[in-house]
Amino acid sequence: MDRTIGKIGAALVIAGVVCFAVCMLTGPIALCYGASIAIAWGLVMMNSAFYRFSRTDAKAAAMCAVAFGGMYALCNSIVYFVQISTVKNGALTGVAAQVLDYRTFGMMFDLDMLGYCLMAVSTFFAGLTIRVRDKSDRALKTLLLLHGVFAIMCFLMPILGLFSGDMQGADWIGTAVLEFWCAFFLPIGILSYRYFARVETEA
Repeated sequence: MDRTIGKIGAALVIAGVVCFAVCMLTGPIALCYGASIAIAWGLVMMNSAFYRFSRTDAKAAAMCAVAFGGMYALCNSIVYFVQISTVKNGALTGVAAQVLDYRTFGMMFDLDMLGYCLMAVSTFFAGLTIRVRDKSDRALKTLLLLHGVFAIMCFLMPILGLFSGDMQGADWIGTAVLEFWCAFFLPIGILSYRYFARVETEA
């Protein structure tokens, strides 16, 4: 069962990343938000399985991965659920739109970036738990650790105000950054699925 949960989580991440990458270019934007929720929930399942199958000397790191991943999932699920419910159905204007609409690069965008910061921290700790058995596991460990670097950027960008609604070319720059992230994170989902498919259940 534990291995199956890890595989399902990885499959959710894979499907979510692919859907997100495609819909960022073709729409509708609501599918991007739904895909992002799927990624968040899938990562929680993955991190739980990483904890289950972590090395005996990496249990604290595995617990950190679960905790930070849970904080990420809560932040980003709130952001995207608000977009497909309150924002989509509320016809918001004025201050309410500025605060709640993700596309204004306001508070919801900042909360989203905090969420991705927490996600990156969680993947870094998850990388510390990997039992390296072959080149595929080594690649997974490396990608998880490297993904931790995104935490710095995601934490600093809102504080420095690098994105704003009146920024020239903000939409296409944001899309390009997110497409790059998708290309980086998709192999993590694929390699994680393989990792859980091969991991020893008695670990």
